[in-house]
Amino acid sequence: MTGAAGRVLHDDTGAAVVLARPPRRVVSLVPSLTEALAAGAPDVLAGATQWCTHPPELGVARVRGTKNPDRRAIAALEPGLVVANKEENRELDVRRLRAAGIPVWVTVVESVPQALASLERLFTLALDRPAPDWLRSAQDLWDGPPPRPHARVAVPVWRDPWMAVGSATFAGDLLARLGLENVLARDPGRYPRVDPAELDRAGLDLVVLPDEPYPFTASDGPDAFPTTPAALVEGRLLTWYGPSLVTARTALPGRLRTPR
Repeated sequence: MTGAAGRVLHDDTGAAVVLARPPRRVVSLVPSLTEALAAGAPDVLAGATQWCTHPPELGVARVRGTKNPDRRAIAALEPGLVVANKEENRELDVRRLRAAGIPVWVTVVESVPQALASLERLFTLALDRPAPDWLRSAQDLWDGPPPRPHARVAVPVWRDPWMAVGSATFAGDLLARLGLENVLARDPGRYPRVDPAELDRAGLDLVVLPDEPYPFTASDGPDAFPTTPAALVEGRLLTWYGPSLVTARTALPGRLRTPR
């Protein structure tokens, strides 16, 4: 819809976003979206958080973190749009940015299909440009329903206290599409607290230990599961949505192979 002030669009939450023109300067508050923009619309990316580590050579202004963005620094960049995510960013910061007259596009990503659709909307609606080739490749690679699971897994994401991937999460859906059943997928919480000893006694085929947000390593993590095989994986391949989806589809199955 086009009004007197410009196009009236709606982000993934249904919130109205008014854009006078396709944004020429974008600030990203989400590492996944920063990588996606850097790979699909590098000319518009003006700022990102300190946690936006990909691509490694990214040379844009930094606006602090995902949970504590520097709103003054963002405003100084004069963005035509800020992109955020419902899970990763605080609603308070989104409200304050909008109150300052800065349009904010909030994404909602809880599954692989949702991520792919959200990214297409970001490029084709918010940025008013064609979807990039890598997104089309990712859509082709992840097309179709999940296969029947061949292994039962758990995915800790933090320790002290131990927390793991629960229900309605992107990572859990991605694993299901690789044929892995997350045993906590029906937990009421999205990232419930867990007892590693109980998981170790649960007869799992594999414990998946990503290197973020907690930096699990060979000497920090597998020790808590003495009877269950552990797989150390790059967290970006498991939890980021963007160009990493292309790599993840081929790289993760080999790393998550369960012992026979």
